[in-house]
Amino acid sequence: MTDRIVLAYSGGLDTSVAIGWIGEATGAEVIAVAVDVGQGGESLETIRQRALGCGAVEAYVADAREEFADEYCVPTLKANGLYQGHYPLVSAISRPVIVKHLVKAAREFGATTVAHGCTGKGNDQVRFEVGIQTLGPDLKCIAPVRDLALTRDKAIAFAEEKGLPIETTAKNPYSIDQNVWGRAVETGYLEDIWNGPTKDIYDYTATPEFPPAADEVIISFERGVPVAVDGVKLSALAVIQELNRRAGAQGVGRIDVVEDRLVGIKSREIYEAPGAMALITAHKHLEDITIEREQARFKATVGQRWSELVYDGQWFSPLKRSLDTFIEDTQQYVTGDIRMTLHGGAAVVTGRRSGTSLYDFNLATYDTGDTFDQSQAKGFIELWGMSSKVASSRDQRVAGQ
Repeated sequence: MTDRIVLAYSGGLDTSVAIGWIGEATGAEVIAVAVDVGQGGESLETIRQRALGCGAVEAYVADAREEFADEYCVPTLKANGLYQGHYPLVSAISRPVIVKHLVKAAREFGATTVAHGCTGKGNDQVRFEVGIQTLGPDLKCIAPVRDLALTRDKAIAFAEEKGLPIETTAKNPYSIDQNVWGRAVETGYLEDIWNGPTKDIYDYTATPEFPPAADEVIISFERGVPVAVDGVKLSALAVIQELNRRAGAQGVGRIDVVEDRLVGIKSREIYEAPGAMALITAHKHLEDITIEREQARFKATVGQRWSELVYDGQWFSPLKRSLDTFIEDTQQYVTGDIRMTLHGGAAVVTGRRSGTSLYDFNLATYDTGDTFDQSQAKGFIELWGMSSKVASSRDQRVAGQ
Protein backbone atom coordinates (compact mmCIF):
# COMPACT_ATOMS: atom_id res chain seq x y z
CA MET A 1 0.00 0.00 0.00
CA THR A 2 1.28 3.49 -0.90
CA ASP A 3 2.21 5.66 2.07
CA ARG A 4 -0.11 8.54 2.83
CA ILE A 5 0.75 11.97 4.21
CA VAL A 6 -1.76 14.36 5.75
CA LEU A 7 -1.05 18.02 4.90
CA ALA A 8 -2.31 21.06 6.82
CA TYR A 9 -3.86 22.88 3.85
CA SER A 10 -4.74 26.58 3.68
CA GLY A 11 -5.68 26.77 0.00
CA GLY A 12 -2.87 29.22 -0.77
CA LEU A 13 0.04 28.91 -3.17
CA ASP A 14 2.56 27.28 -0.85
CA THR A 15 0.37 24.50 0.53
CA SER A 16 -1.23 23.90 -2.88
CA VAL A 17 2.18 23.37 -4.45
CA ALA A 18 3.21 21.29 -1.43
CA ILE A 19 0.69 18.60 -2.43
CA GLY A 20 2.57 17.73 -5.62
CA TRP A 21 5.97 18.64 -4.18
CA ILE A 22 5.56 16.16 -1.33
CA GLY A 23 4.30 13.52 -3.73
CA GLU A 24 7.34 13.84 -5.99
CA ALA A 25 9.81 13.99 -3.08
CA THR A 26 8.39 11.06 -1.09
CA GLY A 27 6.27 8.98 -3.48
CA ALA A 28 3.38 9.21 -0.99
CA GLU A 29 -0.25 10.12 -1.57
CA VAL A 30 -1.35 13.42 0.00
CA ILE A 31 -4.56 14.08 1.95
CA ALA A 32 -5.26 17.81 2.30
CA VAL A 33 -6.78 18.95 5.62
CA ALA A 34 -8.45 22.38 5.80
CA VAL A 35 -9.80 23.64 9.13
CA ASP A 36 -12.00 26.75 9.38
CA VAL A 37 -11.25 28.66 12.60
CA GLY A 38 -12.91 31.85 11.42
CA GLN A 39 -10.19 33.09 9.08
CA GLY A 40 -12.73 34.19 6.46
CA GLY A 41 -12.05 34.13 2.75
CA GLU A 42 -13.06 31.23 0.54
CA SER A 43 -15.58 28.54 1.38
CA LEU A 44 -14.41 25.15 2.58
CA GLU A 45 -15.89 23.54 -0.54
CA THR A 46 -13.86 25.85 -2.81
CA ILE A 47 -10.71 24.98 -0.86
CA ARG A 48 -11.58 21.28 -1.00
CA GLN A 49 -11.98 21.32 -4.78
CA ARG A 50 -8.70 23.21 -5.20
CA ALA A 51 -6.87 20.62 -3.11
CA LEU A 52 -8.23 17.82 -5.29
CA GLY A 53 -7.36 19.82 -8.40
CA CYS A 54 -3.77 20.16 -7.16
CA GLY A 55 -3.40 16.41 -6.79
CA ALA A 56 -4.63 15.47 -3.34
CA VAL A 57 -6.18 11.98 -3.26
CA GLU A 58 -8.57 13.06 -0.49
CA ALA A 59 -9.60 16.39 1.04
CA TYR A 60 -10.76 16.60 4.65
CA VAL A 61 -12.48 19.87 5.57
CA ALA A 62 -13.86 20.90 8.97
CA ASP A 63 -15.89 23.89 10.14
CA ALA A 64 -14.26 24.21 13.57
CA ARG A 65 -15.38 27.75 14.40
CA GLU A 66 -17.69 26.82 17.29
CA GLU A 67 -15.19 24.27 18.56
CA PHE A 68 -12.39 26.84 18.38
CA ALA A 69 -14.43 29.45 20.25
CA ASP A 70 -15.68 27.11 22.99
CA GLU A 71 -12.61 24.95 23.59
CA TYR A 72 -9.72 27.30 22.80
CA CYS A 73 -10.80 30.97 22.90
CA VAL A 74 -12.90 30.64 26.07
CA PRO A 75 -10.12 28.94 28.09
CA THR A 76 -7.77 31.68 26.91
CA LEU A 77 -10.26 34.28 28.13
CA LYS A 78 -10.62 32.54 31.51
CA ALA A 79 -6.82 32.64 31.87
CA ASN A 80 -6.70 36.29 30.69
CA GLY A 81 -4.11 34.87 28.31
CA LEU A 82 -1.64 37.51 27.14
CA TYR A 83 1.89 36.45 26.24
CA GLN A 84 4.41 38.95 27.66
CA GLY A 85 1.45 41.05 28.76
CA HIS A 86 0.50 42.02 25.20
CA TYR A 87 -0.25 39.19 22.77
CA PRO A 88 -3.66 37.46 23.12
CA LEU A 89 -2.26 34.20 21.62
CA VAL A 90 -4.13 34.58 18.32
CA SER A 91 -2.13 32.03 16.29
CA ALA A 92 -0.93 29.97 19.25
CA ILE A 93 -4.42 28.80 20.22
CA SER A 94 -5.48 27.96 16.66
CA ARG A 95 -2.67 25.45 16.13
CA PRO A 96 -3.86 22.82 18.63
CA VAL A 97 -7.36 22.64 17.12
CA ILE A 98 -5.81 22.23 13.66
CA VAL A 99 -3.48 19.56 15.07
CA LYS A 100 -6.47 17.73 16.53
CA HIS A 101 -8.08 17.51 13.08
CA LEU A 102 -4.79 16.58 11.38
CA VAL A 103 -4.38 13.59 13.69
CA LYS A 104 -8.05 12.67 13.27
CA ALA A 105 -7.65 12.73 9.47
CA ALA A 106 -4.45 10.69 9.67
CA ARG A 107 -6.34 7.98 11.56
CA GLU A 108 -9.32 8.15 9.20
CA PHE A 109 -7.27 7.86 6.00
CA GLY A 110 -4.46 5.63 7.24
CA ALA A 111 -1.67 8.19 6.97
CA THR A 112 1.69 7.67 8.67
CA THR A 113 3.01 11.22 8.37
CA VAL A 114 1.68 14.74 8.95
CA ALA A 115 3.01 17.74 7.01
CA HIS A 116 2.71 21.47 7.69
CA GLY A 117 3.83 24.60 5.86
CA CYS A 118 5.95 26.24 8.57
CA THR A 119 9.53 27.47 8.21
CA GLY A 120 12.36 26.58 10.58
CA LYS A 121 12.45 30.06 12.06
CA GLY A 122 9.08 30.50 13.75
CA ASN A 123 6.99 29.18 16.62
CA ASP A 124 4.39 27.32 14.59
CA GLN A 125 6.65 24.44 13.60
CA VAL A 126 6.99 23.66 17.32
CA ARG A 127 3.26 24.05 17.99
CA PHE A 128 2.33 21.70 15.17
CA GLU A 129 4.94 19.04 15.76
CA VAL A 130 4.77 18.92 19.56
CA GLY A 131 0.98 18.70 19.31
CA ILE A 132 1.14 15.95 16.69
CA GLN A 133 3.71 14.00 18.73
CA THR A 134 1.48 14.27 21.79
CA LEU A 135 -1.82 13.24 20.16
CA GLY A 136 -0.25 10.79 17.69
CA PRO A 137 3.08 9.55 19.06
CA ASP A 138 3.42 7.06 16.19
CA LEU A 139 3.07 9.73 13.49
CA LYS A 140 6.03 11.33 11.71
CA CYS A 141 6.20 15.03 10.80
CA ILE A 142 7.66 16.82 7.79
CA ALA A 143 7.68 20.46 6.73
CA PRO A 144 8.08 21.00 2.95
CA VAL A 145 9.44 24.55 3.32
CA ARG A 146 11.91 23.52 6.02
CA ASP A 147 12.68 19.90 5.07
CA LEU A 148 12.07 19.62 1.31
CA ALA A 149 13.50 22.98 0.14
CA LEU A 150 10.17 24.38 -1.09
CA THR A 151 10.90 28.09 -1.52
CA ARG A 152 8.50 30.74 -2.83
CA ASP A 153 10.15 31.01 -6.26
CA LYS A 154 10.19 27.23 -6.63
CA ALA A 155 6.52 27.12 -5.64
CA ILE A 156 5.57 29.62 -8.37
CA ALA A 157 7.61 27.78 -10.99
CA PHE A 158 6.14 24.42 -9.97
CA ALA A 159 2.58 25.76 -10.11
CA GLU A 160 3.10 27.21 -13.58
CA GLU A 161 4.80 24.05 -14.86
CA LYS A 162 2.00 21.81 -13.60
CA GLY A 163 -0.83 24.19 -14.51
CA LEU A 164 -2.21 24.15 -10.96
CA PRO A 165 -5.56 25.93 -10.38
CA ILE A 166 -4.08 28.70 -8.22
CA GLU A 167 -2.84 32.24 -8.72
CA THR A 168 0.94 32.70 -8.81
CA THR A 169 1.16 36.42 -8.17
CA ALA A 170 4.08 38.10 -6.42
CA LYS A 171 4.22 37.58 -2.70
CA ASN A 172 2.37 39.97 -0.41
CA PRO A 173 5.08 41.80 1.59
CA TYR A 174 3.48 40.67 4.84
CA SER A 175 2.93 37.30 6.46
CA ILE A 176 -0.66 37.22 7.76
CA ASP A 177 -2.47 34.72 9.96
CA GLN A 178 -6.01 35.29 11.15
CA ASN A 179 -8.94 33.65 12.86
CA VAL A 180 -11.96 34.70 14.88
CA TRP A 181 -9.79 35.56 17.93
CA GLY A 182 -7.62 38.01 15.99
CA ARG A 183 -5.17 38.73 13.22
CA ALA A 184 -1.35 38.63 13.15
CA VAL A 185 0.86 40.51 10.66
CA GLU A 186 4.65 40.35 10.35
CA THR A 187 7.69 40.59 7.99
CA GLY A 188 8.28 43.01 5.12
CA TYR A 189 8.42 46.69 5.99
CA LEU A 190 7.69 45.84 9.64
CA GLU A 191 11.02 44.07 10.15
CA ASP A 192 12.62 47.50 10.65
CA ILE A 193 11.28 48.12 14.15
CA TRP A 194 11.61 51.89 13.74
CA ASN A 195 9.03 51.86 10.93
CA GLY A 196 5.49 52.63 12.00
CA PRO A 197 2.69 50.39 10.69
CA THR A 198 0.92 51.73 7.63
CA LYS A 199 -2.85 51.86 7.27
CA ASP A 200 -2.95 49.04 4.72
CA ILE A 201 -1.82 46.56 7.40
CA TYR A 202 -5.12 46.66 9.26
CA ASP A 203 -8.29 44.82 8.38
CA TYR A 204 -10.15 43.94 11.60
CA THR A 205 -9.99 47.48 13.00
CA ALA A 206 -10.86 50.97 11.78
CA THR A 207 -8.47 53.84 12.44
CA PRO A 208 -9.00 55.14 16.00
CA GLU A 209 -8.05 58.74 15.09
CA PHE A 210 -11.49 59.50 13.66
CA PRO A 211 -13.87 57.18 15.53
CA PRO A 212 -17.65 57.11 15.25
CA ALA A 213 -19.78 58.02 18.27
CA ALA A 214 -18.93 56.12 21.44
CA ASP A 215 -20.51 52.67 21.68
CA GLU A 216 -21.73 51.44 25.08
CA VAL A 217 -21.97 47.67 25.46
CA ILE A 218 -22.93 45.33 28.29
CA ILE A 219 -21.22 41.92 28.30
CA SER A 220 -22.68 39.16 30.48
CA PHE A 221 -20.66 36.24 31.86
CA GLU A 222 -21.56 32.96 33.52
CA ARG A 223 -18.69 31.22 35.35
CA GLY A 224 -16.19 33.13 33.22
CA VAL A 225 -17.88 32.38 29.89
CA PRO A 226 -19.33 35.28 27.84
CA VAL A 227 -22.98 34.42 27.24
CA ALA A 228 -24.75 37.63 26.16
CA VAL A 229 -24.24 41.07 24.67
CA ASP A 230 -26.69 43.83 25.66
CA GLY A 231 -28.98 41.22 27.16
CA VAL A 232 -29.16 39.09 24.01
CA LYS A 233 -28.08 35.48 24.63
CA LEU A 234 -25.34 34.39 22.21
CA SER A 235 -22.91 31.53 21.73
CA ALA A 236 -19.27 32.19 22.60
CA LEU A 237 -18.49 32.40 18.88
CA ALA A 238 -21.26 34.93 18.29
CA VAL A 239 -20.10 37.05 21.25
CA ILE A 240 -16.57 37.18 19.87
CA GLN A 241 -17.84 38.04 16.39
CA GLU A 242 -20.12 40.80 17.75
CA LEU A 243 -17.27 42.33 19.77
CA ASN A 244 -14.95 42.05 16.77
CA ARG A 245 -17.45 44.11 14.81
CA ARG A 246 -18.22 46.74 17.44
CA ALA A 247 -14.82 47.10 19.07
CA GLY A 248 -13.14 46.88 15.67
CA ALA A 249 -15.22 49.81 14.41
CA GLN A 250 -13.71 51.86 17.26
CA GLY A 251 -10.12 50.83 16.56
CA VAL A 252 -9.88 48.74 19.74
CA GLY A 253 -7.30 45.95 19.92
CA ARG A 254 -4.38 47.21 17.83
CA ILE A 255 -1.10 45.87 19.23
CA ASP A 256 2.45 46.64 18.03
CA VAL A 257 5.04 44.62 19.97
CA VAL A 258 8.48 43.03 19.76
CA GLU A 259 8.13 39.61 21.37
CA ASP A 260 10.45 36.75 22.27
CA ARG A 261 9.93 33.76 20.01
CA LEU A 262 10.51 30.28 21.37
CA VAL A 263 13.45 29.74 18.99
CA GLY A 264 15.33 32.65 20.58
CA ILE A 265 14.61 35.37 18.00
CA LYS A 266 12.98 38.68 18.86
CA SER A 267 10.22 39.36 16.36
CA ARG A 268 8.18 42.48 15.62
CA GLU A 269 4.48 41.66 15.36
CA ILE A 270 1.33 43.65 14.63
CA TYR A 271 -1.88 42.20 16.05
CA GLU A 272 -5.52 43.11 15.71
CA ALA A 273 -7.77 41.53 18.31
CA PRO A 274 -10.73 43.82 18.97
CA GLY A 275 -13.09 41.19 20.36
CA ALA A 276 -10.41 39.38 22.33
CA MET A 277 -9.02 42.51 23.98
CA ALA A 278 -12.47 43.89 24.83
CA LEU A 279 -13.49 40.55 26.34
CA ILE A 280 -10.26 40.11 28.32
CA THR A 281 -10.65 43.62 29.71
CA ALA A 282 -14.25 42.94 30.74
CA HIS A 283 -13.39 39.54 32.20
CA LYS A 284 -10.54 40.95 34.29
CA HIS A 285 -12.83 43.60 35.76
CA LEU A 286 -15.48 41.03 36.63
CA GLU A 287 -12.82 38.90 38.32
CA ASP A 288 -11.79 41.95 40.37
CA ILE A 289 -15.11 41.89 42.20
CA THR A 290 -15.73 38.12 42.34
CA ILE A 291 -12.35 36.49 43.13
CA GLU A 292 -10.80 36.64 46.62
CA ARG A 293 -7.61 38.69 46.91
CA GLU A 294 -4.99 35.96 47.46
CA GLN A 295 -6.61 33.70 44.88
CA ALA A 296 -6.57 36.58 42.39
CA ARG A 297 -2.90 37.32 43.03
CA PHE A 298 -1.92 33.71 42.46
CA LYS A 299 -4.16 33.43 39.39
CA ALA A 300 -2.23 36.28 37.76
CA THR A 301 0.95 34.21 38.12
CA VAL A 302 -0.80 31.09 36.82
CA GLY A 303 -2.22 33.03 33.86
CA GLN A 304 1.24 34.25 32.89
CA ARG A 305 2.70 30.73 33.03
CA TRP A 306 -0.34 29.36 31.17
CA SER A 307 0.21 31.92 28.40
CA GLU A 308 3.88 30.98 28.11
CA LEU A 309 3.06 27.29 27.82
CA VAL A 310 0.45 27.90 25.11
CA TYR A 311 2.77 30.25 23.20
CA ASP A 312 5.50 27.61 23.39
CA GLY A 313 3.30 24.90 21.85
CA GLN A 314 2.47 23.04 25.07
CA TRP A 315 -1.35 23.12 24.80
CA PHE A 316 -1.59 19.37 25.43
CA SER A 317 1.07 19.23 28.19
CA PRO A 318 0.44 17.87 31.71
CA LEU A 319 1.33 21.20 33.34
CA LYS A 320 -1.04 23.16 31.12
CA ARG A 321 -3.79 20.64 31.93
CA SER A 322 -3.15 21.09 35.66
CA LEU A 323 -3.22 24.88 35.35
CA ASP A 324 -6.53 24.56 33.47
CA THR A 325 -7.98 22.84 36.52
CA PHE A 326 -6.91 25.68 38.82
CA ILE A 327 -8.16 28.37 36.44
CA GLU A 328 -11.52 26.62 36.01
CA ASP A 329 -11.93 26.50 39.80
CA THR A 330 -11.38 30.27 40.04
CA GLN A 331 -14.26 30.88 37.62
CA GLN A 332 -16.93 29.46 39.97
CA TYR A 333 -18.25 32.91 40.91
CA VAL A 334 -17.20 34.94 37.83
CA THR A 335 -20.80 35.64 36.85
CA GLY A 336 -22.30 39.05 36.16
CA ASP A 337 -22.36 42.01 33.82
CA ILE A 338 -19.72 44.49 32.69
CA ARG A 339 -20.64 47.77 31.03
CA MET A 340 -17.99 49.18 28.69
CA THR A 341 -17.57 52.21 26.48
CA LEU A 342 -15.82 51.50 23.18
CA HIS A 343 -14.34 54.62 21.63
CA GLY A 344 -11.20 55.90 19.94
CA GLY A 345 -9.15 52.73 20.32
CA ALA A 346 -10.06 52.14 23.98
CA ALA A 347 -12.39 49.75 25.78
CA VAL A 348 -13.15 51.41 29.13
CA VAL A 349 -15.16 49.67 31.86
CA THR A 350 -17.77 51.99 33.40
CA GLY A 351 -19.92 49.59 35.44
CA ARG A 352 -19.91 46.20 37.16
CA ARG A 353 -22.64 44.10 38.77
CA SER A 354 -22.73 40.56 40.06
CA GLY A 355 -24.87 38.47 42.39
CA THR A 356 -21.66 36.77 43.56
CA SER A 357 -19.65 39.96 44.10
CA LEU A 358 -17.26 40.34 47.06
CA TYR A 359 -17.65 44.10 46.94
CA ASP A 360 -19.51 45.25 50.07
CA PHE A 361 -20.80 48.81 49.79
CA ASN A 362 -21.26 49.12 53.53
CA LEU A 363 -17.64 48.15 54.18
CA ALA A 364 -16.25 50.32 51.36
CA THR A 365 -18.22 53.54 51.92
CA TYR A 366 -16.76 56.53 53.77
CA ASP A 367 -20.23 57.89 54.49
CA THR A 368 -22.14 57.65 57.76
CA GLY A 369 -23.42 54.16 58.39
CA ASP A 370 -20.38 52.23 57.23
CA THR A 371 -19.91 48.84 58.93
CA PHE A 372 -16.11 48.79 58.99
CA ASP A 373 -14.68 48.97 62.53
CA GLN A 374 -11.76 51.38 62.16
CA SER A 375 -10.59 50.74 65.71
CA GLN A 376 -9.24 47.38 64.58
CA ALA A 377 -6.82 48.96 62.11
CA LYS A 378 -4.22 50.15 64.66
CA GLY A 379 -3.56 46.70 66.08
CA PHE A 380 -3.52 45.16 62.61
CA ILE A 381 -0.82 47.60 61.49
CA GLU A 382 1.30 46.85 64.56
CA LEU A 383 1.22 43.12 63.86
CA TRP A 384 1.60 43.47 60.09
CA GLY A 385 4.77 45.56 60.46
CA MET A 386 6.22 43.64 63.40
CA SER A 387 8.78 41.54 61.47
CA SER A 388 10.08 44.55 59.52
CA LYS A 389 10.26 46.61 62.73
CA VAL A 390 12.28 43.95 64.53
CA ALA A 391 14.64 43.53 61.56
CA SER A 392 15.14 47.27 61.21
CA SER A 393 15.97 47.58 64.93
CA ARG A 394 18.59 44.87 64.50
CA ASP A 395 20.08 46.57 61.43
CA GLN A 396 20.38 49.94 63.18
CA ARG A 397 21.91 48.35 66.31
CA VAL A 398 24.56 46.49 64.29
CA ALA A 399 25.35 49.54 62.15
CA GLY A 400 25.96 51.61 65.29
CA GLN A 401 28.51 49.21 66.78
